[in-house]
Amino acid sequence: MDYFTGLRVFLRASQIRSFSGVAAELGMEVSTVSRHISRLEVDLGAALFNRTTRGLHLTEAGTLLQERASLIMTALDQAREEITLHNSSPRGLLRINAPTAFGRRHIIPYMAEFLAAFPDIRVDVTLTDTTVDLIESGADVAIRIGALPDSSLVAKRLAAQSRMVVGTPDYIGKAGAPEVPEDLFAHSCLLFTLHSGNAWYYRHAHQPDSPFEKLTVAGLMKANDSEALLEATLRGIGLALLPNWLIGKEIREGRLVRLLADFEWGLSPGAERAIWAVYPPKKVVAPKVKSFIHFMSRKFKDPLYWEQG
Repeated sequence: MDYFTGLRVFLRASQIRSFSGVAAELGMEVSTVSRHISRLEVDLGAALFNRTTRGLHLTEAGTLLQERASLIMTALDQAREEITLHNSSPRGLLRINAPTAFGRRHIIPYMAEFLAAFPDIRVDVTLTDTTVDLIESGADVAIRIGALPDSSLVAKRLAAQSRMVVGTPDYIGKAGAPEVPEDLFAHSCLLFTLHSGNAWYYRHAHQPDSPFEKLTVAGLMKANDSEALLEATLRGIGLALLPNWLIGKEIREGRLVRLLADFEWGLSPGAERAIWAVYPPKKVVAPKVKSFIHFMSRKFKDPLYWEQG
């Protein structure tokens, strides 16, 4: 007998309690459904259903088989899915979520190359600095930056990230260069709106295991966009705590000066600061997601291109 088909027929019958309903759903004759159930009962030596005028009711043996068979068939379906995905080429719609400034500078510029490499993939990119729920939003993968909070998401580290206190030569010439973190109290510090508390965090670069100290700063301007803060800094409004991937060119050209370089800086006191690809936990990661993560990992390999030169 075809045991797997028999089990599938039995499980569906145990759910909808109707042989005719199973027959219509699976494209079989009612007699074929009945035959599958009868063969299972003969093989097991036990009745699986009590048949009454009001429908089908599982026997004790039927209830036991339903519990065990459900686990078996779920495992079989998962195995088939894993093997199918493992052998399939990347395809379908890939929904990507990324921070606005980073996405513009380091994701969108590579999309033409990515799509050329994977012609069966289409992309839907959402740029936002607000952390979205990947499952609710339907995103397949997101880029997250900084200290990654605990979550149920799977994270793949793409690259290191650091933040630097920077200002223009003109601003520093007028206001002076801070020599210790507490000197920032006397400066206009430009703030990122999405991080509450007006706090910057620091620790000495030679003490990587020490806790971060909190420094509450103030300034003339806040903004909810990193590129807006960069432009304000270049205009001499104050000092800013900006990521290395945003200001590499400006530092190389001398338009910005790095300050307090003996300290490690962050907008939160969390653990390792990095650029991450995160995605919902699944037994099988879709080839389109794996392809995107691998592609971006190769682009962000050490040494990071935004720090070169």
